[in-house]
Amino acid sequence: MEFKSSTAENLPVYYVGQHESKRQVAISPHTVSQAFDCNYDMITTPITTPMFHSRVLSLLSNHFSEHKDGYLPDATPTVTSLAATDTAITPGDTIQKLVGTASPWVDLSSPDPVVYNISCQVLELEISYAAFCGLGNVVLQGPNLQYGGSHGEGVVKYAYAVQELLALNNYTQILIHLPMMYHPDQAGDDVEGSLSICTRQEYIEEGGRSKHDLLGTWDAWHIIRTLCKYNSRLFVATHAQSRWHSEPLRLLSLTAQTFVPNPDGSPALSKYHQSLIHRYMRLRTPPWILLCDVGPIPGLPDLEAEVPKPWKPNGIGPAKASKDPEKFPEVLRGVAENEQCNSESPTTEENLMPPHVKYIRGLQKNSPPQSILEYFGAGYFQDYLQGPLQPLSDNLESVTYEVFEKDPVKYDLYESAIYRALSDWVSAGKTTSGPARTIVIAVVGAGRGPLVTRALRASETANVKIELWAVEKNPNAFVLLQHHNEHSWSNQVHLVQSDMRSWEGPISNITAQQQQYQSNHPHIQSHHQLQKPHPQQRQPQPHKIDILISELLGSFADNELSPECLGPLITNLLNPTHGISIPSSYTSHLTPIAAPKLHADIASRTPSDPKAPNTP
Repeated sequence: MEFKSSTAENLPVYYVGQHESKRQVAISPHTVSQAFDCNYDMITTPITTPMFHSRVLSLLSNHFSEHKDGYLPDATPTVTSLAATDTAITPGDTIQKLVGTASPWVDLSSPDPVVYNISCQVLELEISYAAFCGLGNVVLQGPNLQYGGSHGEGVVKYAYAVQELLALNNYTQILIHLPMMYHPDQAGDDVEGSLSICTRQEYIEEGGRSKHDLLGTWDAWHIIRTLCKYNSRLFVATHAQSRWHSEPLRLLSLTAQTFVPNPDGSPALSKYHQSLIHRYMRLRTPPWILLCDVGPIPGLPDLEAEVPKPWKPNGIGPAKASKDPEKFPEVLRGVAENEQCNSESPTTEENLMPPHVKYIRGLQKNSPPQSILEYFGAGYFQDYLQGPLQPLSDNLESVTYEVFEKDPVKYDLYESAIYRALSDWVSAGKTTSGPARTIVIAVVGAGRGPLVTRALRASETANVKIELWAVEKNPNAFVLLQHHNEHSWSNQVHLVQSDMRSWEGPISNITAQQQQYQSNHPHIQSHHQLQKPHPQQRQPQPHKIDILISELLGSFADNELSPECLGPLITNLLNPTHGISIPSSYTSHLTPIAAPKLHADIASRTPSDPKAPNTP
């Protein structure tokens, strides 16, 4: 689906749609253009017409009339394919700006097998035709949870029907629209012309109406998505509630009743709803906002004046439907340009914008700023499965290092720890390991050098001279360290290209041959490139390290082999009296979470990778 993009930097993008429950004919290009002029991003459209509704009701009524005596439950009539009068949607340039609404009068949870089977046939026809036209998103009404004395028994049937709809194609995404909570007085039979009222009494258990079910809709959704195996094309559409924050929420419905009037009479949202919307819009994939029945699109006729009333069942069947072709206009072909309101006058633009849309756009502009962690973590750390890295055996790419370096908290704490260590060292008068009586610091696993920069900055802040060493095995990252040392660090850092496990330690006494080598490679020490000193010369010996800095924290347990790498350094090279390791200790924790999106991601990988569920 194509949307208008936000021009303000870091401003959250609100995709706002318009839905009118009384809309029964398809949207024309002119309507789409007018909606975009009013600052809507999308608009809903029914897939089929009232003519199709009448045809199905007539089929069901005639079937019941013909089989009053000796009726077999599995004898179900066939709903024939769609005709030109059954739908007004056609492929075109405006189709990408539309969200389809499946017929709300079907009943996929009906205990009556005939009603259930006809409902399945209707939706299969609608979903198939929607996919043919290129309609990417279709809203499907949720299940009816109450039939007489039974509660929730039709959800499983509903789930299997949705599973069949998802199998029709690999393109269409199905959005299950669920109410905030189940209320027996707001069941599916309140839809005019609903097939649920045609359910025969012998299939309805006796019993009273149930009370409010606060968690009924969520339980129903859980059953549906579980039986559909967490299909990646199955989403939920519901009202503003915090319980859906970790679910694949695609549409957030705001009705006219959700808004409260301001003192001047304009619509507004409560503080709770404002906070909830801001929270949803910080998600990696934020939901679309659908304004439902908040008023017609300005500049267009009232829907009730131009749309025929739906057919009402008469007894067990419907009244005869009118077939006046003038009530089902064909969709005009053309291109509706997706652009902002073209008026340069803010006053004119505000006059075109409906009050509810104006308020949502104002809410977007006044969104609270993202925290540093949210800014850097958006799109990567949220709802994202990362395989454990193996930096000891693999040479990481620069972009991987870049992700690490975006952590706004870790490196500030490292710099603070180094500063305190240096300050305490001087104030306590501790002995140093450097030949020039300087504190020796070694950054092992330097990567692209963020900890080296922080160590130099901490040294300058504390006004303490240091002898700084950086050890890195990745030859590609080592090239970048050389550039940093020459252009950013003023050649203050001794660079060592080596695996930290085989590094013998800092050697400050440089031989003549090493000096000749380093004349072209300043501040570089490499075990693989340096020539051995003359036998008559005394072999320089490494000295101890006062402060050892590393960040082998790992993404899961000990995947970066921290004990194996740091153990020899701490035992053999760290100052045995006053040596400090930063960090001195850390602990990996396992925290159970409820993450349906991540579970769905793992489930989608399992067919090609059977070990995916067991990979840390």
